[in-house]
Amino acid sequence: MKFTGLTIMVLVMITQAILSQGKTGAPKFSDDVNFLKKYVEIIVLSDRSSSTQVAVIPAYQCRVMTSTASGPDGLSYGWVNRDLIASGKPQPHINVYGGEDRFWIGPEGGQYSVFFKKGSTFDLDHWFTPASIDTEPFELVSQSPDRVVCRKTMQLINYSGTTFNLEVNREIRLLDTKTAQKHLGVKVKPDVKVVAYESVNSIKNTGSSAWTKQGGLLSIWILGMFNASPATTIALPFIKGDESKLGPVVNDSYFGKVPADRLVVKDGVIYFAADANYRSKIGIPPLRTKPLLGSYDAVNKVLTLVQFTFPKGAVDYVNSMWEIQKNPFGGDVVNSYNDGPPKPGAAQLGRFYELETSSPALALKPKQSGTHVSRTMHLQGPEAELDAIAHATLGVGLDDIKNGLKK
Repeated sequence: MKFTGLTIMVLVMITQAILSQGKTGAPKFSDDVNFLKKYVEIIVLSDRSSSTQVAVIPAYQCRVMTSTASGPDGLSYGWVNRDLIASGKPQPHINVYGGEDRFWIGPEGGQYSVFFKKGSTFDLDHWFTPASIDTEPFELVSQSPDRVVCRKTMQLINYSGTTFNLEVNREIRLLDTKTAQKHLGVKVKPDVKVVAYESVNSIKNTGSSAWTKQGGLLSIWILGMFNASPATTIALPFIKGDESKLGPVVNDSYFGKVPADRLVVKDGVIYFAADANYRSKIGIPPLRTKPLLGSYDAVNKVLTLVQFTFPKGAVDYVNSMWEIQKNPFGGDVVNSYNDGPPKPGAAQLGRFYELETSSPALALKPKQSGTHVSRTMHLQGPEAELDAIAHATLGVGLDDIKNGLKK
């Protein structure tokens, strides 16, 4: 068989693309970073060995785009929407650039929503992400090898017509392994690669009036978008107890009830499919919440854990359901989303899933601030070692997670 010069060129490009993604199909950290550098300024935080690295983009609301535990040639853990970024074409409703720790503000739906204008219908045609948390850059305040600090002033008007003037301060901190082990409460053996970082997110009321329930409240909402695999399962520990006292274990009514083979509640843990094959979302209410959630990618052997601040006794969380709500402060603390086609045959956003956490509803007086910390840790290595870490943190082992969706 003879090949033309063009054919050979195409074959070489395909081969290079396959090699750059590795055997698992996941991209390398350096590939994502080099791609991003073509379109936007990027800051890479790194330890002295350059093995743990975190990529931050101030122009994308100071979001953590991706990270690695094994240097430039290691796996890239965050999902990057290359098609949208390369197009350079802003989208009207939302610009889903990706990123494994991005800053948002709730609520999304309801009479106090900041995504819907007053009097509009709660549907996709009338849903718009505020530009200040979608397309507008954050100001870079300072940077060092292990941290970035950004700031943004903004004004938001909710569905009920309440105006919020605020300042957002956001700090991304790379954590060393010793600090990560302290937060995990378990020793990590040398053959397990770890990257850990946290975002410290604060909102300050810069207006002249107090924020009250009567006019609506805001919350800090941190969302992480991670690369899905055919064998990724989310594990969400919850507080067990009587539904008459604690309420339902899980809210799966966001995009319609989740099929039973994709969402399973077992002894103290919710298991949720994260294969990016079915669009679905779930949430956990305050009385059921534990300040930890995670996922396990059995293809790439990556255990991801997210810790967050969960104030004792907090019960008022903004409600993001797309409707006029009976209880606008009866929302969820933890959410998880799995992408997929919105309807059969339709295109989907991408091959990703999300782990999300929120602050309580913030009733702030003028000049008062509220803070929410989200800490993300990726651990990659031998399953026997990851199994011990999963048991110590999530309360279940890797086999439990891998088989969690089986009845």
